[in-house]
Amino acid sequence: MIVSVDVGGTFTDIVALDESGNMILYKGPTTPKAPEEGVMHGLSRLGKVSTVVHATTIATNALLGQVNLELPRVALITTRGFRDVIEIGRQNRPELYNPFFRKPTPLVPRELRFEVSERTGPSGEVLQELREEELTQALKEAKGRGATSLAISFLHSYANPRNELRAKEISSGIFQYVSISYEVSPAPREYERTSSTVVNAALMPVMRRYLESLRESLRTKGEPELFIMASSGGLIDVDEAGRRPVQVIESGPAAGVVGVAVLSRLMGEPNAISFDMGGTTAKAGTVVNHEVETTQDYEVGGRTHYGRLVKGSGYPVRFPFVDLAEVSAGGGTIIWRDEAGALRVGPLSAGADPGPMSYGKGGNKPTLTDANLVLGRIGDTLSEGLKLNRELALKGLRELGDPVSVARDAISLASLEMARAIRLVTVERGHDPSEFTMFAFGGAGPQYALDLAEEMGINKVVIPPHPGLFSALGMLFADRKFEISRSYPKDPETEFLEMERELKRRVPETKYFLRYAEVRYEGQGWELTIPVGDPKRIEDDFQRKHLSTYGFTLDRPVEVVTIRSFAVIPGLPFTLPRPKAKSGDPPFTWREVFLKDSWERVKVFKREEIPMGYQLEGPAVVEEYSSTTLVKEGWRGEVHETGSLVLRRD
Repeated sequence: MIVSVDVGGTFTDIVALDESGNMILYKGPTTPKAPEEGVMHGLSRLGKVSTVVHATTIATNALLGQVNLELPRVALITTRGFRDVIEIGRQNRPELYNPFFRKPTPLVPRELRFEVSERTGPSGEVLQELREEELTQALKEAKGRGATSLAISFLHSYANPRNELRAKEISSGIFQYVSISYEVSPAPREYERTSSTVVNAALMPVMRRYLESLRESLRTKGEPELFIMASSGGLIDVDEAGRRPVQVIESGPAAGVVGVAVLSRLMGEPNAISFDMGGTTAKAGTVVNHEVETTQDYEVGGRTHYGRLVKGSGYPVRFPFVDLAEVSAGGGTIIWRDEAGALRVGPLSAGADPGPMSYGKGGNKPTLTDANLVLGRIGDTLSEGLKLNRELALKGLRELGDPVSVARDAISLASLEMARAIRLVTVERGHDPSEFTMFAFGGAGPQYALDLAEEMGINKVVIPPHPGLFSALGMLFADRKFEISRSYPKDPETEFLEMERELKRRVPETKYFLRYAEVRYEGQGWELTIPVGDPKRIEDDFQRKHLSTYGFTLDRPVEVVTIRSFAVIPGLPFTLPRPKAKSGDPPFTWREVFLKDSWERVKVFKREEIPMGYQLEGPAVVEEYSSTTLVKEGWRGEVHETGSLVLRRD
C-alpha cells in the first residue's frame, strides 16, 4: 500500500492506494501542535504500508514561530569582514511610506557571528588558506554561547569550495548540525547565499526531529519508505530533507501544482492554471507546456501584500520553488468590519481549532465557510461526517448586518482577492489567462472556480477527481528529483554532462535529467530561469523569455549565471477507476441556493453518480466526500474519462 499525506493548516488529507488499485480517502482536522498525531489518526484505519509520501508545512511554521517548534540557536562562521552581511542585507526599502518598518530580526544574533581569515577570489583562486586555529577558537566560543547548529558561508565558495569544505570537516567534530553554503546554495550573491545557509542550519534540528518522530510512529505500519515533497515539485528522500530542509519550505503548496501537471498532460492540456483553495489560504500556479513554472527568488517568514511577496520582510532563500502566489482566502478565513464599518475578509483564519462558527467547536467569528452554508452553496455535512450548524453561521453573520447580504459580499471580496493571485502568475509573467485551462481543487476551490474563471476570461475549468484531497493525490504520482548546480559555467554543455554523471553516481535509478539555466544580460541585477533543451540555444531561449516577460530585449551580451540539473525517477502512472458510462440520467435532489441577487431552486447531484456522457447544465450543485462544486448558469459540465469534471462556458 502506498500512502500520500498532506498536512495543511486546517485539514490533514490522506490518500492510500493498494496493489489492486483500490483507493482509501481520509480528510480530518490537523493537530497543529503535533502534526504527526493527526497523520497517525488518519493512518490508523489502514493496514501495513510500504511507502509514504508526505507534504508538510513544518518548516514554514517553525520560521513563523509556531508553538512547540522553537528554532535552535544558530552560529555563523564567515569570511573576515562579512560578519554583518545577513543584517545589512539589501538596501531596498520594502514599504517606502512606512517610517515604522523594521527588517526581520536576523536568525543569528551578532554575538554568534564569527569571522575567520580565509579568502577565495571570484574566479576560484584561493588567495588565503583557512586559518584553522581561528576557526577552532570560534567554534569553541559558539558552543560556549549555547549554539547547537552551525552555518558556514565563505566569500566566493561557489567558485571553489576548498576552504569551506575544510571548515566543515573541522566543525563536524564539534557540532552535530553543520550547514555550508556550497552544499545549500552554490551561487553568487553573498547575502542571499548566506541567508539560505543560515535558514537551512536553523531548520535542520527541527526537521530531523519531526522526521524521526514520524518515522518512529510509522513503525507500527511496517516501517515504510518515507519521501518528502520538495518546494521544487519533486519528491526527495528523508536523508536529503534532513540535510537540506530549505528544499521543503513550500512542500505542501507545491504538491497541488505537481498533480495538475500530471493530470493536464493526461488530458492533453499543455497550459494550465492551478487554483488551490483550502481552509486557510488560496494558491495559484501555472503549468506551461506541461512543465511546472518555478522561481529562484523567494523569502521565507515574510509577508505578502495582495499575493505579492513583500521583498525585504523575510529571509531570502536561493533554491528552486514552484512559482506560486498565495492569498489569505480559505474556508476558515474570518469575515469582519473595520473601524470605518467596511466589510473585510481575512487575513486572519479560524484554522482547524476552533474553526468556523458552523463547526460548533466554540468559534465566535463568521468565516467564508459560514457564508457558503448560509447561501446554500454547500450542504450541512463535510468529510468524515462533520455536521455544520446553519443557525450558528446565521448568528455570526447577523452581527455584521443582513446575513445574506454579508455572505454574498464577503464571497465577492474573496473572489476578487483570489483573482489577484491568478493575475500574478499569468498576466505579470507574460501569459494570457484566457489561453489556459483552470484546474480548481482544495476543499473550497470548486465553490469559487467559475466566479474566478469569469473574472479572468477563462472558458474551461477542470475539477479533478477528489478535489479536496487532490494535493495528496498528486503526490502519489509525483516524480522523485535530486538537484545539483554550478555557477558561471565556462562551457554549459560540458558541465551539464559532468553534473549528470555525478547525479547518476548518487542516484543510480535515474531515468532522465531536467536542465535549467539562470540567465541575464550582462549588468542586470537578476536572472530569468529557462528550461534547457539544447545548451547551444540558451541565448535564443533567454531572449524569447525576456521578451515575453518584460516586453523587450536588449542589445547586450547574455550571461549564464547558474546551471542546474535534476535527476528524475518517474512516479507511478496516473490511473484512476474509469467512471461508469451513461445509462440514464443521474438522481438528484433540489435545494434553495442564493445566486446573483435572488434565491433559486437548483439541482443537487452526487458526483460519483454522474456518468460519462451526461451533460450537466448550470445552475447546479455537485457534492462529494471532500468538496462541493457550484456550477453557474451559462456553464455546462461533463465527466472526463479520468474522472475529472470538465466545465465549459456556453
